[in-house]
Amino acid sequence: MKLKAGTGLFLFVCFIAVTFRSEALADSVSSDKLLTVDTYMEMESIQSPGISPDGADVIFVRSWVDKISDRMRSNLWLASVTDRRIRQFTSGNWRDFSPVWSPDGRKIAFLSDRDEGKTQLFVMWWDTREIVQLTHLERAPGNLAWSPDGRKLAFTCFIEKDEQPLKVNQPPRPKGAKWADPPVIINRLSWRADGRGFLPEGNEHIFVIDALLGGTPVQITSGDYSHGAPVWAADGRKMYFSAIRKPEPEYEFGDSEIYRVELATREITPLTDREGPDRSPAVSPDGRWLAYTGYDEKNFTSHLSSLYVMNSEGGGKRLLAGDLPNSPRIVSWAGDSTGVYFILQARGRSDLYFAPLAGRPKKITDGNHVLSAASISETGTVAGILSTFHRPGFLVSFDLSDPARMSELADFNSDVLEGIKLGQIEELVFKSSDGLSIQGWLIKPARFEQGKKYPMLLWIHGGPWSMYSVAFNWEWQNFAAGGYAVLYINPRGSTGYGQDFVNGIQYAYPGRDYDDLMAGVDAALAGGFIDPDNLFVCGGSGGGVLTAWIVGQTARFRAAVSMRPVINWHSFVGTTDFPSWYRQFVKYPWEDPMEYAKRSPLHYVAKVKTPVMIMTGEADLRTPISQSEEYYRALKMLKKDTLLVRMPEEYHGWRRPSHRLLQQLYLQAWFEKYRKK
Repeated sequence: MKLKAGTGLFLFVCFIAVTFRSEALADSVSSDKLLTVDTYMEMESIQSPGISPDGADVIFVRSWVDKISDRMRSNLWLASVTDRRIRQFTSGNWRDFSPVWSPDGRKIAFLSDRDEGKTQLFVMWWDTREIVQLTHLERAPGNLAWSPDGRKLAFTCFIEKDEQPLKVNQPPRPKGAKWADPPVIINRLSWRADGRGFLPEGNEHIFVIDALLGGTPVQITSGDYSHGAPVWAADGRKMYFSAIRKPEPEYEFGDSEIYRVELATREITPLTDREGPDRSPAVSPDGRWLAYTGYDEKNFTSHLSSLYVMNSEGGGKRLLAGDLPNSPRIVSWAGDSTGVYFILQARGRSDLYFAPLAGRPKKITDGNHVLSAASISETGTVAGILSTFHRPGFLVSFDLSDPARMSELADFNSDVLEGIKLGQIEELVFKSSDGLSIQGWLIKPARFEQGKKYPMLLWIHGGPWSMYSVAFNWEWQNFAAGGYAVLYINPRGSTGYGQDFVNGIQYAYPGRDYDDLMAGVDAALAGGFIDPDNLFVCGGSGGGVLTAWIVGQTARFRAAVSMRPVINWHSFVGTTDFPSWYRQFVKYPWEDPMEYAKRSPLHYVAKVKTPVMIMTGEADLRTPISQSEEYYRALKMLKKDTLLVRMPEEYHGWRRPSHRLLQQLYLQAWFEKYRKK
């Protein structure tokens, strides 16, 4: 049994190994153990690494599965960069998350739902571990930011409006009467969100609170607008944030600007004004510059962002890093204010880059890995999370002067995976039907034997504007343990390959991405060990769309599972939680209904010959359950081989660990039912 976080003990663990274990060494270990389903609940994760200002320690979140409550729990842990000692910093069977160091490195602000399940703001002293609760809010705070002097904390919080769009005077109820609840009156374009449910009317505003005494938070922003994460100016007298402070902001579809607010007067000034979003401001240490991300609106169905810089007054705007394979994520400024470090995902990998104020961007780290959530200290020490084909995310540190020399600080899954034989992975680069180069990967069965034929599962990613990577994936390796090969591909429309590649499905989704996936299947078959009579396919969300599309175009798969799909674009765009999906078409559905029909899997349901299971969440608001029910009913009316699996109380993507595990079990059961023996 694995010892979990949250025991109330401060644990001290000495790491003897200084360098990474070699992937080759791990692969050479002879083992008959496989990755069975019972390991799923034992897996843990590391998130939100934050390095102290002096670069000596890393605070991070350690999450695990609480099997009793069927929830994810998390506590804060600390790792020493110098001696690699790790210790538990908070304890309890709740969620502690989003830790942020104070500028002097003496305190850590964080969020926790330890107050009767309500998320509140807490501060902990690094040396004594004394914890103080600063807020007692009705709604959860977020986006914590310390003031430069460490005396205040800024955060965002939702403020509900008390207005009703239409009021009526209902007669008084008789004494003891049990009348129905009153109706909910809606007058907004968006009134619900997946994962949250019905949205009360109101907005996100920025607040400031005393970081030592707490007290009543002071509201900084106002108006009928929502505001993004606050960023303090170097002098502590101003803040920057992104927002859409324009008439009818919900019709602006993300056209945000960067704003500055004077704390003394609450005066708000826009610093950008172009058509297209500007967001994620970051202030240079000397206070002279603002870096931010954004793009010029070109009416693409999906835009990649670039990195920009302007002076703190909003002048001198210029491109810092553009024409990138993916949208950059700002990490931080260099300590001497000479440039910006950012994370970029490209071609299945993720690395740290540096964009100088003068010169061209350059790559800092390089490897067949995914580096995420990097944090950089004032001394140039970096803490981040690294993942590879055969290793889930683990905590690392390195110096900017020698990025190739990484040190491992913490890995909470090595015990679960020790001695387990995993499937080997090969990269596939192949041509689609029109000659476009496509990248994918093929996982071999864990007990692969040369000369044998194996079933293969094509697993399609969602989005569709996202990217599969070289990071560890438990689900795929578990299928490899069951004797399957697993193929995963980044078809056109995926990020990580540039704007032109993303535009490959402009007003044409699904479309040529289907050709890319089928070319990937052919490339895998060319390896000689895949059984062409035992092909399977599945995917969730955007992958669910393409799965349902595929079975309407071809009968080469023995069975399919479409999870959380869009089936009928005509009805979907009006019922999903984001009205921006209307912009994925040239015209509205009432103007050109046939365009919506021709791009809908429902249009091809009569051609389906493959057994199809549909799996969805009953509370899904992104791809509402009515989409899955519509497809299931159509298949059933045509007496096709089908099954509908409804996950109770689940939104888009399963929140409960047991449901995530059940997804895997139902996938395996469905494919095994139709697997040719």
